[in-house]
Amino acid sequence: MKLIAVFNRDGGTFRTTDMDAYCDHVRAVFSRAGHAIDCRVVSGKEIVEEMQYAAEEPDIEGIIAGGGDGTISAAASIAWKHGIALGIVPAGTMNLFARSLKLPLDIHLVLETLANGEVANVDIASANGRLFVHQFSAGLHSRMVRYRNNLAFASRIGKIKASVRAAISVILNPPVFEVEYTVNGRTQRRKVSAISVSNNEFGRNSLLVADNVSGGHLGFYLTDPLRPSGVARLAFDILRGKLKENAAVTATTVTDVELHFPKKRHDLRCVIDGELLPMQRDVALEVHAGELKVLVGQAFFA
Repeated sequence: MKLIAVFNRDGGTFRTTDMDAYCDHVRAVFSRAGHAIDCRVVSGKEIVEEMQYAAEEPDIEGIIAGGGDGTISAAASIAWKHGIALGIVPAGTMNLFARSLKLPLDIHLVLETLANGEVANVDIASANGRLFVHQFSAGLHSRMVRYRNNLAFASRIGKIKASVRAAISVILNPPVFEVEYTVNGRTQRRKVSAISVSNNEFGRNSLLVADNVSGGHLGFYLTDPLRPSGVARLAFDILRGKLKENAAVTATTVTDVELHFPKKRHDLRCVIDGELLPMQRDVALEVHAGELKVLVGQAFFA
């Protein structure tokens, strides 16, 4: 395959990696496997533009993207739009999509898996046309990310500590809001503290990762209005891998869902694949089954 690797030097593990030596290793591993590969290292501000340039190269068959979940989400969108394969080097904090694809989380070990792997077709989802590979969420999660972003951190450990502090703040001050949702032509309205729509349903794990991203559906989760004690119980159940067993959570699978937020709010926010974004009052979500090509190893098929 003709491939281009684009790495975010500001992303997690890469900050403390000799990127010249790493790119030499990338070229060696992929060349041994019979691929032609170019390696580019850019800043976080340049990563999306560079991946777009790479995807438009003549005869390009795939891009290898390295960075955190935000970088990987952007790379998936670009790969989907150009109909080329995506390989993931997980260099971030959580590496959620890499986990769903059952890739090694070590930035060196994953190279052998990708170079000697196969192309698989998996699902990708969208919210008002914005593509995502993991999750759209509003309420508890978006408030936590907003709180975390207001805290200073400069490392992976610092980000984890900031996330813990933000989670505690959300437990003490959970949001409650109204939503209308339409599934299979039926519209309902209720108050909630959280909404989550995932690219395939979450598995039984504390990181809320889909075990199978080829199921052709969305996971749709609504959480009843919660007091601080209820948020604490929800967090405990998530840590135990028992989100769907929590009494406040309604979980189902759908292929599409429409959300409407009746009350206009100036601070309406959502999180899409870890990025905090302004949210429209009407959001249409759908799954694009089997439309994303990804490089995976044998563990994916096990």
